[in-house]
Amino acid sequence: MPDGYLTTHVLDTARGVPASGLTITLYRIDGANRTRLAQTMTNADGRTDVPILPREDFAPGVYELVFDAGSYLNGTDPSATAPRFLDEIPIRFGMSDPDAHYHVPLLLSPYGYSTYRGS
Repeated sequence: MPDGYLTTHVLDTARGVPASGLTITLYRIDGANRTRLAQTMTNADGRTDVPILPREDFAPGVYELVFDAGSYLNGTDPSATAPRFLDEIPIRFGMSDPDAHYHVPLLLSPYGYSTYRGS
């Protein structure tokens, strides 16, 4: 059985706090097919309570995390005008090592974001 798995962490860099209550959806990409595998929400620390893709479900391939930034940002600043500059943030990436821990963090503000392969 492979040991690899997937986690994330979302930080609200504009407010300097973890992004609590942000919905994240995980998809597996296979050519033109996009299959939803999981949906979860960040906790008070901006992390999910369990890995988004646990070890027992891990398989090498192409995946996409979609962060529902618009709903989160609306909750932090309800006076902002619609539509938001950022709404859904898709991050597509590959995982090839079945024994690796993949960590895909998101640094978020109302007008920009960044990501990287974490540890």
